[in-house]
Amino acid sequence: MAETDEFGEELADFVRRVAELKSARSVPADELPTVLDAAIFELDHVADQLWPRFQRLSSDGPSGIASTDRQEQQLLKALFQRVPVPVALVDRETVVRRLNFAAASFTGVRAGYATGRPLTGFLAHADRAAFRSQAAAVARGDGDRSLTVHLQQQPSAPVRATLTALRPSGEPRSAVLVVLQPADSRVPSGANTPGPAPNLTETTRHTVLMDLVDAMTTTLLSAPGEGRSAVPERAAEVLHERFADWVVVDTGAARLSRTTVLGPSDTTGPPGAPGLSDTPGPSVIQGPSEGRRPSAYAEVVAALAAQDPAACPLVVEAARGGSTALQVRPEDPDVFGRDTSGDPFLVRANVTSLLCVPLTTASGPVRGVLTLFRSGGRLAFSMAEAQAMDMMSRHIALAMARLN
Repeated sequence: MAETDEFGEELADFVRRVAELKSARSVPADELPTVLDAAIFELDHVADQLWPRFQRLSSDGPSGIASTDRQEQQLLKALFQRVPVPVALVDRETVVRRLNFAAASFTGVRAGYATGRPLTGFLAHADRAAFRSQAAAVARGDGDRSLTVHLQQQPSAPVRATLTALRPSGEPRSAVLVVLQPADSRVPSGANTPGPAPNLTETTRHTVLMDLVDAMTTTLLSAPGEGRSAVPERAAEVLHERFADWVVVDTGAARLSRTTVLGPSDTTGPPGAPGLSDTPGPSVIQGPSEGRRPSAYAEVVAALAAQDPAACPLVVEAARGGSTALQVRPEDPDVFGRDTSGDPFLVRANVTSLLCVPLTTASGPVRGVLTLFRSGGRLAFSMAEAQAMDMMSRHIALAMARLN
C-alpha cells in the first residue's frame, strides 16, 4: 500500500506540472520552445515511469486496490487527452489508436473519425511515404525520428512530427507516439492553430442541398433542345464552385469520351460562353486558384481534358458497375489516373474528397459518368450530399434520354 501511496503522490505532482505547462502558453514567443521541451519531457515521464509502475501495481497489487487502479488508469487516459501538446498514438502502419484533444484541434480532424484510420491519410500525398517509413523504423526499434510534413487541409503550413517508440503493456509490438508542432517550434494554442472545420447543422445542410436540387431541376427543365451532350454540360455549370471545385464529365455508352472539365477559376476565362471555350472538344475553365499559379491550374485542366476516360480506373469502375463512389482523403493517388508526365491527377489537383456518379436511370444503361472533386480546406463530401448527387444524376440521365 505504501508503494501505491507513493505512486499517487507522484501522479498528483505530475498533474500540477501539467497545469503549470498550460498556464505557460502565454509566455513570450522566444521562450515557447523551452515550454515545449518540458511538455515532451513530461510525456516521456508518463511513458517511461508512471505507466510501467501503474501496470506493475495493477498486476502485482492486492485485489483490494483494484478499484483504485482503475481510477488511476482512467486518470492517465484523461491526462493523455488533456496534455496541451498535439499527441497521437499510432501503430507501425500509422493507424491511429488515440488522438488527444490538442491533436484534434491542431489537425482539424475529430478524434472519433481519426481512430482506426491511417494518420498518413491526413497528410499531403508527397509526405505519406516518408512518414510511413519513419514510423516503421521507430516501431522496430531503430530510434526516435523527426521529420517535416504538411497537413492536407493546410498544405502551406509545415508541421514538425516527432516519433518515439512506446511498448504498451501486454502487447507484443511497439506503438509509436507522434508529437505534432508547427515547424517554427511555437506551441500550438487555440488562438493560433487551425480549429476543426465548421460543422453545419443538419437543418442548414438539408436546406443547402434542397436549393442545389431545385437549381439543377430548373436547369434541366428549362434547357433548350441543344442536343444530348449539352445536358451534362449545363448540369456541370450548376455544380461547379457551388458544390465542387472540379467537375469532370464523361459521356457515351459503348465508349466514354471526355466532354467537360471545369476547374477552380476566377472571373476570367476563354472567349465564348461564360467560363467556357468555343474550341471543339471538352469544355474547360482555366483560371487561378488561391495559393497556386494560374498557369499551374491551366495545365491541370488541359491535362484532364486530354485524358482518355479508359485510363481512369474510377470512371471505368463507375461506368461498369453503375454505382456511386465517395472517397474522403483518397488513399490511392492513382485512382483517377496519371498525366503524361506520370503525376497523379489527384495530387496535382490537391483533391481532399471526391464523388464519382454514373449517369443512369433505374433500368437504363449508363450514359456517362460525372466526377466531382473538392480540394484544400473545403468540407469533404458527406453521405447526405452523395445521396442528393445520386438523385440528381438520375435526373440528368432522364434528360439525356429524352433528347435521344
